[in-house]
Amino acid sequence: MPVLYAIIRIRGVPDTPPDVEHTLKLLRLRRKYHMVVYPKDLPGLEGMLRVVKDWVTWGEIDEETLAQVLEKRGRVVGGSKLTTELLKKYFNAGSYEEMARKIFAGKVLLHKQEVIKPVFRLHPPRGGFKGSIKKPVGDHGELGYRGPAINELIKRML
Repeated sequence: MPVLYAIIRIRGVPDTPPDVEHTLKLLRLRRKYHMVVYPKDLPGLEGMLRVVKDWVTWGEIDEETLAQVLEKRGRVVGGSKLTTELLKKYFNAGSYEEMARKIFAGKVLLHKQEVIKPVFRLHPPRGGFKGSIKKPVGDHGELGYRGPAINELIKRML
């Protein structure tokens, strides 16, 4: 079962260095509070995360959280909401949970999708950030790698 990273852009566009902005565009994180999901073993991903570590937070998303993200924030190309009918038609999945299982099994790659938009637009977290958005997680901040704790943040942002 492959490990999936959820990557969320926390800091905005002003004063972003050009190399960081370019890497964020490659990751499809053009705006604040956008989230993408990539397999951990994707070539070059670790290096890209090292470049943008001061603008994003990331960690391992679990199946339950991914199903909630697909249900509440999933969009199809064209902008309409991702529905169970569309999941049944294109992916032979009867529910959001079944679709999340297929993504975790590697049968569906979210970042190479033609039907589902690979970027999820989230709210700012309910209750606010617990630390500074200018410091890494280890220094009582919000940036950088946070492991499975990313799921709690995502649930507050849905």
